[in-house]
Parts: sequence; C-alpha cells; structure tokens
Amino acid sequence: MTLLLFLCMVEHLIKRAYLSVGSNLGDRQANLQTAIELLNEKAGNIVCCSSVYQTPAWGFKSDDFYNICLGIDTPFTPKELLDCMLSIEATLGRTRDPNAEHYAARTIDLDILFYHDYIIEDEQLIVPHPSMQLRRFVLEPLAQIIPGKIHPVLNKTVSELLEQCEDQSGIEKTDLQLQFQKNNFSKFRFIAIEGNIGAGKTTLATKIAEDFNGQLILERFADNPFLPKFYEDQNRYAFTLEMSFLADRYQQFTSDTSKPNLFNNFMISDYDIFKSLIFANVTLQKEEFDLYRKLFNIMYKEVVKPDIYVYLFQSHERLLENIKKRGREYEQQIDPSYLKSINSAYLQFIKSHPEINPIIIDVTELDFVEHQRDYQFIIDKIHQNG
Repeated sequence: MTLLLFLCMVEHLIKRAYLSVGSNLGDRQANLQTAIELLNEKAGNIVCCSSVYQTPAWGFKSDDFYNICLGIDTPFTPKELLDCMLSIEATLGRTRDPNAEHYAARTIDLDILFYHDYIIEDEQLIVPHPSMQLRRFVLEPLAQIIPGKIHPVLNKTVSELLEQCEDQSGIEKTDLQLQFQKNNFSKFRFIAIEGNIGAGKTTLATKIAEDFNGQLILERFADNPFLPKFYEDQNRYAFTLEMSFLADRYQQFTSDTSKPNLFNNFMISDYDIFKSLIFANVTLQKEEFDLYRKLFNIMYKEVVKPDIYVYLFQSHERLLENIKKRGREYEQQIDPSYLKSINSAYLQFIKSHPEINPIIIDVTELDFVEHQRDYQFIIDKIHQNG
C-alpha cells in the first residue's frame, strides 16, 4: 500500500464533528476538563476548543452553566460517537431520562452540533442539532471557532445564525482555561524525575512514559545487596553502598541513554546520576566524600544530562507514610532526620545548579495516581517550564 493511498483511506475514515459541552452542577470547570480528556481518550482527537462561556440555564430555572464548543476528528460513525458521548456522560454522573418532561441541572451535557456535512434524522439522532440556531449559548462559542461553517439545512453560516438569533439570554465570556490537547513530550530529549525516598518518582516516570510513549529508564536499586545493610549500620556500609550505586548508575546511563529507542518520543528516568553526589554528601565522612567526588566528576563528564530536571518535593511526614505503605522491610526503620537531610541536600543542589533547568513541584497534597487533575497539574508544570 502506498503512503498516498494510506493517507486517502485515513482521510476517508476520519470525520470532523462539532460538539457542545455544558455543565451547571458540581465543579463545572473540572467537569468540562474531564469531559475533554475523555473525549480525547475515547472518541478521537480534539482539534479546537472555544473559550468558556457562563450562560443562564436555558428552558428551566437553575444555576448558570459553563458552556464550550469544540471540534473533534473522529473515526466513529455518528451513532458510535453518540454512544461514546452517552458513556462519558454516565461516567461523569449523568443519566438521561428519555421520559423526562423538563430540563434539569446536570454535571455534563454533550451534544453533536455538526458531523461533517451530514444530515441525519432518526429516532436516536438528528444532525445538525435541531435547536442550535435558537440557542445563543451554543452559537457564540461555536462562532468563535467556526464562524464560516455553513449549516447544511439552513444554508447559513454560523455567524449569520448568531446575528439572526432571537435568544436574548445573557452570555459572558470567562477567563477560565481548559487544556484541550494532550501535551507532547517529543519536544524533550531526556527528562529526569527526582525526589526523596518515597516521593513517587518511579510511579510518575512510569506513568508519563506509558501515557506519552517515552523510553523508561528505572534505577536498579532493588538488586543492591548493600542497601539493607546500610539501613542497619549506616556508618559501616555508607561508602560501599554509594560506590556500588555510582558504578551501577554510570553503567546504566552510558548504556541506556546512548541508544535512544527510535520508536519512543523521548527518554525519561526516575533518577539523575547527580543523586549519587547528593546522597554521598549526606552519608559519607569528609575524607570519603572528597575521594568519592573525584571519581564522580570523572564519570559525570561522560553521561547524558537531562534537559529538564523535575524534583518532587514531599514533607518528611508524607514520605514516611508512603514508605510504610509500599512495605519494603529494609526501609521501615528510616530515621525522619535522614529524610530531612536528603530533602535539604537536594534543594541546596538545585539552588546552586540552575543550569540543570530544575522544576520543584510540591506534591505533598497531590495524588497523581488517583486524581487526573493532580496528574495534569504536574504535566502542565513540566511543559510550562520546559
């Protein structure tokens, strides 16, 4: 199959639809954002999105709505797209009652306005939406993104429909921001996720690699035979532990980062090799550290440096909770003062090395595993500073 033929087939399969999305129950902005993310995940690729408009309830008395319109490229047929939208509504807590006689407040409301230039009339779906020309809360955001699109039944542009609309409802454009496209990590070459013991760096690096097609590099601490001994007797095993970590990290970095995977967009690791020097500065005596630093400086010249350095900060109380939760036996007796000293050492390192392009993200009150909003906050922070 030629590339041209393949592209023609894809163009034939993908259709542009325009949707109206509204919410007037619960956290309205969060409901819109979640709906966008689910549409991107399940229905296609969102290509444009209007501003958020605050509008009065239309046809019934209730709290004001937040409304947007968006364009989505979808491989679904109109009926498949409708089914997907109903499933998303159900996920967000809305159940449509076909026998209801009146409108009601809702966490989310998804409607198909246009599907390409199709005209559809059946019991389940009418396209274009039969009431869109009567509703200013639809036409204003729609005119913002596709003012010149012609309604295939009324043969008028969206702008003309807005000018002629008799709905006098008050519509207010807000300054609220929604993220409608998934951030693209391909602009990065190599990202290091750093943090104290139990900060969640491995979990976050793994999640980002899976979600954005990254080549994952994980620290191989589990196989280090000196780690359990170090937690039992730090003074005796500190130098041996730090030297073994340095040797393994150097070998892994020079091997894994020198051979980028052509099928991945970027590389991401759950540590930076500089952590060797940070931990050694905390655990070693001065004479030991001076020797260690000489060896480190020789090795450091040869390893790939990250183009963005993300430090996940957590309070030592939260770190201890996480450590207890994950249940590694040799970590359960870690002294809180040791975690405090590691945090201080990292922050001092970041302060004195601005060239590493550091980002400090306080995740003490975040749960990026359970809450998509917290995860998106971290993703946005990386892109804003990257």
